[in-house]
Amino acid sequence: MRVAVLGSAGRMGSAVCEAVVNDQELDLVAAIDPSSPGQKDSTGSTTMVASLNDVSPSDIDVIVDFTVADAARANVEWCAANGVHAVVGTSGLWEQDFSHFRTVFTSSNCLVAPNFAIGAVLLMRFAEMAAPFFPTAEIIELHHDKKIDAPSGTAMRTLERMAEASDEWGLDPTEQQNVPGSRGGVGAGGISVHSVRLRGLVAHQEVLLGTDGETLTLRHDSLDRSSFMGGITLACKVINDHPGVTIGLDSYLGI
Repeated sequence: MRVAVLGSAGRMGSAVCEAVVNDQELDLVAAIDPSSPGQKDSTGSTTMVASLNDVSPSDIDVIVDFTVADAARANVEWCAANGVHAVVGTSGLWEQDFSHFRTVFTSSNCLVAPNFAIGAVLLMRFAEMAAPFFPTAEIIELHHDKKIDAPSGTAMRTLERMAEASDEWGLDPTEQQNVPGSRGGVGAGGISVHSVRLRGLVAHQEVLLGTDGETLTLRHDSLDRSSFMGGITLACKVINDHPGVTIGLDSYLGI
């Protein structure tokens, strides 16, 4: 598959370029970043260009987008209009975006995934499975101090899946918050979610579930951005087999 990487000058984009170059089944044909046109990508194999207007759709099978939400929306539109597959890991896209994507992808396919780490995908599935058995739950997500949105896309998707799996959640007993916001945000199902932004972290999430006499803690840690690359390269290879718009990597993994 011929792959173009959007946001190729950023940390995630650079890691994706390297993963594509190192995969014998993939070919890096374009590296795109408005901040670095004319410079080589992190592998030294491709000269970066400023936008999708600088490449030919006929030369690309799939793009990988790790940019920002507004840019990703435009990039996905370009893919749909030009029959190019889209693998999107950009945060800040919501159900209204997904609904729109479903209307425009008629000749190519799109995957939007909140997390490409296999362990994180499994954590979401485990949390969904456990939800009907535990009436109280909270989510703590922890990320590096450059992440601009909160809660993370992974936490939001976890909340949604847990709320869909059970509609019987205990009420928050807190009557007074000595520090406003100390109970975190309230997501789907009334489940509290807490976001930590700390230098030195990459991407981490805990799901805490409790019932009478016992608790269950599920945790996943991405210690390096390499943890996401296996899921991204897999998506590039098999996206042609998944028609339309897919949310989450689960079905690509067969779970």
